[in-house]
Parts: sequence; structure tokens; C-alpha cells
Amino acid sequence: MSQPIDLLIEPRWLIPIEPHGVVLEGQAVAVSGGEIAAVLPAQEAQLRFRPARRVVLPGHVLIPGLVNLHTHAAMTLLRGIADDLALMDWLKTRIWPAETRHVSAAFVRDGTLLACAEMLRGGITCFNDMYFFPAAAAEAARNLGMRAALGIVVIEFPTAYASDADDYISKGLAMRDRLRGDPLLSFCMAPHAPYTVSDATLERVVTLAAQLDLPIHIHIHETRAEIEESLRLHGLRPLQRLHRLGVLGPGLIGVHAAHLEAEEIRLLAKFDCSIAHCPSSNMKLGSGIAPIVAMLEQGLRIGLGTDGAASNNRLDIFQEMRQSALLAKAVSGNAAAVGAHDVLRMATLNGAAALGLADKIGSIRTGKAADLCAVCLDTLETRPCYDPASHLVYVAGREHVSHVWVNGVLRVENGLLQGCDTSQLLDTVNLWQNKLIA
Repeated sequence: MSQPIDLLIEPRWLIPIEPHGVVLEGQAVAVSGGEIAAVLPAQEAQLRFRPARRVVLPGHVLIPGLVNLHTHAAMTLLRGIADDLALMDWLKTRIWPAETRHVSAAFVRDGTLLACAEMLRGGITCFNDMYFFPAAAAEAARNLGMRAALGIVVIEFPTAYASDADDYISKGLAMRDRLRGDPLLSFCMAPHAPYTVSDATLERVVTLAAQLDLPIHIHIHETRAEIEESLRLHGLRPLQRLHRLGVLGPGLIGVHAAHLEAEEIRLLAKFDCSIAHCPSSNMKLGSGIAPIVAMLEQGLRIGLGTDGAASNNRLDIFQEMRQSALLAKAVSGNAAAVGAHDVLRMATLNGAAALGLADKIGSIRTGKAADLCAVCLDTLETRPCYDPASHLVYVAGREHVSHVWVNGVLRVENGLLQGCDTSQLLDTVNLWQNKLIA
């Protein structure tokens, strides 16, 4: 007698990520109660299971949902407001003043809702956020049924959200306590950067992260100017300072890391740290190119991030996959450096592992959450297809994402976002644009 399940997905190809480098054909994924119940040959699945819904995808590849390891989701409302500027000029003359005037819980809720809509349509099922009013970001993510790692953001200067470092931490911890029972939410300590957080605050962050078993999500070595300023003020490069304060460890997610010396790469690898590689944002701000080939050679775990839409200006992990692979080849002079399967792992399992979620998401394995993304490779611009893994990195884009499931729930069907009134969302965005212009 066949076993009842919620969903049976039958793609042409399946890339499970675990084991590495494998492309399967003729397989099906059975989903029950939000989890992957089995991965097995499609013919066997049709005999073994009785699905409430069967989805046949004859020209598609099924992969785990993509993980955006670093973003400031609400900054989607600032998309294009300050382009073609270097990082500190961008921050000091445009972004921080705009945030001072406009950022509120409503701004974060609406901006994150727009970001979630964009990310889901591009196959991203989980994002790691660093921004003010994280409870408002959680509201938006829950509204669209998206998985989110919410940052307990910490910075020394006052904003509309909090008055000082202690206030940021207090409000962030209270947010975590309220929301920690939600299966789609997780949390990180999120000190902004070494240049905006004091030694005393960083030491407190390390203590809290250890007590609560939370990752630490922080910008590091984004620009040469940041490193020069740290040497002037502290007599240490930022990473040396973080090491002295005990920040380095398996839970560290270092964002950007565009300017690392060989010894620093070895140090990060020694402490089993993770890197959130954001190539498009790094290039757009003129910050530099992260040495990911050297990082990989040392065994560093690298995930992919978009950064915020104010500095990218897309929340598009397909773009980041392609940029990562091409930059690595160009900088190293080695066309074999960072292959398609390597980049797919960065965009999925590596990001999940950095967030402490590798037991739940990041690969298509029995018992994991059914966070899944189907990509159509049967269009004029994607034919012929000899290798679907290569196609995902070098040919396909987010416009080819057809179906997205989060925890077994369909969130995108045939490219259309489910459960979201997009016309109302666009009206809300227009209202914010008018406020920002005024």
C-alpha cells in the first residue's frame, strides 16, 4: 500500500550538493511535513508514495534553496539612491544621512518585504540579515514564509532604533527571546564592523555568542582605508584586533574580507571561520577583490552574499555565483579555479553551515527541511544543455527560477510569487520613494 505524502517533485536533473559534484537524473524528491522524506528514482517513488500534489518538471534542475549569507534587506528601499561612490563617501554623505531621516520599524518591515519578494523569486530561501529593527524584518520574512537569520545588530552610535551599544544588545536579545520558537527564524550576534564597535562591546558580543550558541556576523577588511585606520588607532590590523579580543572561532562570519594577507587567511582557517563573499558589492564600491582561491586552498568555508541593494544593486545569488567563478579565474590566471560545483556549494551548503543550519538546509538529503529551488533549463537562451551544474553558474539567471519551496510550502510557482499582493507592495514602495525624494 502506498504511503501518503504532501508532495512529490520529479525534475529532469537533481543536484543534491551532498555528495559533492554529483548530478542525478530520473530522481524524485518526496516531501512530507515540511521535510524531505526520501530521494529516490522517480519510478520507484510513484509506486511507493501517494502524494497530495505531484510536480513534474521535465526541463528543470532541482537544487537546494539558495542562502544569501550577508545582506541588509531593508536597504532595498535605498536601491540606486547613492551610486558610483567609494564606501566611506557612500556611507557618510548619502546612506547614513538617509537612514537618520527615514529608518523606522515601518521602513524596515516594508523594505524587507520587498527584499524577500525579490529574493524568493530568485531562488533564495534563507537570508542572513544585519540591520536595525530586526523584529520588523522578522515580520516581513514571516509574512512571505521565508527563512531568515536575524542579526542582533550592535554599533556604538545612536540611531532611531537604539541609543548605545548596550541598548542595541538589550533590544536584540529581547527580540530573540520573543521569536526564538519560530522554525524559520534563527539569530546571529551582528556587531557592524571593527571600526564602529569598541573593544569592550566586542568582548561582550563574544561572551553572549558563546552563552547563546550564536554565530558572530561582522564586516572585516572591506577596504584598505579601514585597515590603515585600525593601524593608526589600535596599532593592529582589524583581524589581529579581533583575534586578540577572542572573536575568531567556528561561529565567525567575516563579511567581504577583500584585503587579507596570507597569514590572516591561515589564521581564519585555523579557527574554522566562515567568509561571506560579496563580489558584486565589492566591485561596485571599488573595495577590492577577495582572494577566494587562496582561501579555498587553506580550507576556508566561503558562502555568498549580495550585501544590501543600496550597494549591489540586486539581491541575486545567481549573479554572485557567476561573478565569484569568473573573478577567481581571472585573478588566479587559472581557468580551472573555483568550478561550478564549488560555487553551487558556496551558494547553498556553505552558507547554511556558516549559520549553524547545515543539519536543516543547504543540501537535498532525507530528513532535511524541504527548502528547494527548481530552475528551468529548457528555454531558447539555455539550450543546449550538456551540464546542468555549469549552466546554473554560467548560463541561467534568477529569471529562470520556476518553483521555490520553503519548509515544503510552495512560495514561487511558475515564476509567480505566492501569498503576496504585489500591486499593494509596489504602492507601498512608491510611497517610500516619494518620502525619500522629498
